[in-house]
Amino acid sequence: MLQSLQQDHQNIAKLLKVLEQKLAHIRNEKAVKYKLIAHIISYMQEYADRYHHPKEDLIYDYYVKYRVVEDDLSDQLKKQHQNLLAMTDELSDILDIILLDAVVPLDQFSDKLEAFINAQWEHLNYEEDVVFPALKRHLTADDWRAIEQSWQHGNYEDPLFGHRVHEQYKALSERIKLSQPQEEEE
Repeated sequence: MLQSLQQDHQNIAKLLKVLEQKLAHIRNEKAVKYKLIAHIISYMQEYADRYHHPKEDLIYDYYVKYRVVEDDLSDQLKKQHQNLLAMTDELSDILDIILLDAVVPLDQFSDKLEAFINAQWEHLNYEEDVVFPALKRHLTADDWRAIEQSWQHGNYEDPLFGHRVHEQYKALSERIKLSQPQEEEE
């Protein structure tokens, strides 16, 4: 389970890098395909907020219930998840307005996008640097089996990074594939 969460983090990091590129274009007043940004936000709503974060919450709840926890690990993560959900929904609403050709001040949108990107990176780093190492240290193989048995969502196929890319994410998938060799060279 932890491996799949870490893979999700790597995938989300790819999306955040695309968003950072789009943010730089917006700030430099270059043309941007807002539909691509909307697809990333849609993916975050469809996959991260409805599948990835609930899986993390299940693991953290188990960890807090059955292990001695000296800090507010679970509460902090749930607050981060709630904050990210609200930020994602807000960006989605703004993008819907932009895609309907309504006027939205670009500085307002870019500030919201930048806050979203920063919050996502902070969240990923906190989990990778603090939470996941604690889970690895304290949860046993039996714990992981119990957690997997209590997961109610089955093996949901990732609509963007899974074996079959959903139609709405095909352009985004191609964009990510095109950007990967450039990122590795830098």
